[in-house]
Amino acid sequence: MGYLIGYDVGSSSVKASMLEAETGKIVATATSPDGTELEIMAPKPGWAEQHPSVWWDHIKLVTAKIKEKAGVSLEDVVAIGISYQMHGLVLVDQKQEVLRPAIIWCDSRAVEIGDQAFAEIGEETCLQQFLNSPGNFTASKLKWVQDNEPELYRKVDKAMLPGDFIAMKLTGEVKTTPSGLSEGILWDFVQNDLAQRILEYYQIDPSLLPEAVPTFSIQGELTPQAAEELGLKPGIKVAYRAGDQPNNAFSLNVLNPGELAATAGTSGVVYGVIDEVNYDPKSRVNTFVHVNHRLDAARYGVLLCVNGTGILNRWMKNNFAQGLSYVEMNKLAAKTGVGADGLSILPFGNGAERTLENKNIGATFYGLDLNTHQRGHVLRAAQEGIVFALNYGVQIMCEMGMAIRTVKAGHANMFLSPLFSEAFASVTGATIELYNTDGSQGAARGAGLGAGVYDDYEQAFVGLESLQTIRPNQSLVPKYKEAYERWLEFLQERM
Repeated sequence: MGYLIGYDVGSSSVKASMLEAETGKIVATATSPDGTELEIMAPKPGWAEQHPSVWWDHIKLVTAKIKEKAGVSLEDVVAIGISYQMHGLVLVDQKQEVLRPAIIWCDSRAVEIGDQAFAEIGEETCLQQFLNSPGNFTASKLKWVQDNEPELYRKVDKAMLPGDFIAMKLTGEVKTTPSGLSEGILWDFVQNDLAQRILEYYQIDPSLLPEAVPTFSIQGELTPQAAEELGLKPGIKVAYRAGDQPNNAFSLNVLNPGELAATAGTSGVVYGVIDEVNYDPKSRVNTFVHVNHRLDAARYGVLLCVNGTGILNRWMKNNFAQGLSYVEMNKLAAKTGVGADGLSILPFGNGAERTLENKNIGATFYGLDLNTHQRGHVLRAAQEGIVFALNYGVQIMCEMGMAIRTVKAGHANMFLSPLFSEAFASVTGATIELYNTDGSQGAARGAGLGAGVYDDYEQAFVGLESLQTIRPNQSLVPKYKEAYERWLEFLQERM
């Protein structure tokens, strides 16, 4: 069967995994940069940009690390899959040269553009056809460039997502997927085609958008130039691409109605699968085309996102816990009690938040007592604040009729913290199942399906194992609920 490589291109790092296709065994894994994070540029408040060339540089670095660690010949790699940070905008000219830094997912500059479109196109029309407000998504970001950088806009040949850019660098072909178009609010769920009403309103030429191909399909082959840069053989099939959250769900085998996945990296996400078109009337959570959607078997992903998740924990490390590892931070936070002796933190400090109707209210401390609270209290309040923010979004999903019983997550990022996992289970009431997987492994498995290495999903998930189950701590549930209600009062004051 050979080997599969998956790349996960995030805003913090690029990760790669190489799997043995027959067993699902991890042959090698690598991250770049290691021990630090990719720079996010903020030329103005609320802006967030990255150079796409940096992603490609780190693709090359992680591939070199994989080659060094694998101990097997990379000549036997048969397929490549890509996971990527969602909602970004990459612009290239006719020579496939990047025209400006990518406007990434947490950039807030297009909020007003999206809000105006929502009002003028009509809220009912947007929700029924696109299941979302145009909001701060890719289509609105493209309109911002059109309005504010007209000379540059005239040079644009293709507007693409970050994963489309990486696939272009690998294959020389510019393509996207229906799932990708839906995350940009460029997909009409009624017509199962491009969102012509959005394009017309924003005066975007449809030719600027890449051709859409199935998520699981041969989407191109590794070019000789890319193969030379990566140290791989030409002709390897690029057979899967998906946004990081649909891909995270896929990596956990979350494919059918009622199944949910969570991740808590730079941003925090809960992602549930439904089989009928549904939406939140206020567009606080968002519905997209899931990776395994078919016309005869509809699958949609409902996504709640909290931008201020791992980024808050990193801020805490840099400003309150210098010299401590994340493990040491978790232990220190756990020494304080539930509710952090009255200290509450709103974690919304990373741009406009969809669950707050695209408001950017910033991060805020409440109840800080200079005589009582120490570093551990602050660290615990940060983790609890993240959990409470996620639970606020979970309640919106429940209002849509989604039952939250079991949530699958990778044993990574914030879920490495026992305190965070216990708080998440106790506040939401869900049982948490942690798995030894991540986005890059999911992308590798997806490539196996897209290239025909696997016949079905059951084969693709060979080797996926559950590591731990965390249930609500019933003795602490009342205290967590009390702390959440206090946090919620502070949020409502801030709103």
